[in-house]
Amino acid sequence: MSEKLSPGAVITTRKYATIAGDSVTVPAQTRLTHLQFRRFAGCPICHLHLRSFATRHHEVAEAGINEVVFFHSPASALQGYQALLPFAVVADPERNVYREFGVDAGIRALAHPRAMRTALKGYANVLGRRDDPDNAGVGGGDGSTHLSLPADFFILPDGTVAAAHYGRHADDQWTVDDVLDLGRTATGGSTR
Repeated sequence: MSEKLSPGAVITTRKYATIAGDSVTVPAQTRLTHLQFRRFAGCPICHLHLRSFATRHHEVAEAGINEVVFFHSPASALQGYQALLPFAVVADPERNVYREFGVDAGIRALAHPRAMRTALKGYANVLGRRDDPDNAGVGGGDGSTHLSLPADFFILPDGTVAAAHYGRHADDQWTVDDVLDLGRTATGGSTR
């Protein structure tokens, strides 16, 4: 695994294929970029977390922030719920990008009480949704994927990592409000 990235690190521009068949440039050339490294396609914690970003996507976009989400699942496993998300979703089943950004795994992913509570809430939420009759948000993931940890990066258009967060457990990630606050800080308080 590569070293963890710290604020001030600079990443080179790269393109990734999305599960929708498009490509996304990281960092965005004229916008701020929020990279989310999620767990696996059927992760109930990720499902609940990403619904909050989907619900408030207009706020994030209006703040000049480009949202890009990575999963270490194959694209075929992400064609359910994740294909409906209003932002770029990238499949990285070999975890190449995860290693590049120093995103790791560990037993602590599920050992935290908050992670366990949110997982149960996520499963209950997905299983009870009428608009998800096939339970596209649940399932997938082998034993090793359940131990993966989330990570978030906030990247300026020039490639500078303005902020980085490596989750200590499966439910330790930035909220929409955290991302909007980072956007205000990066732009000196102005939004687009």
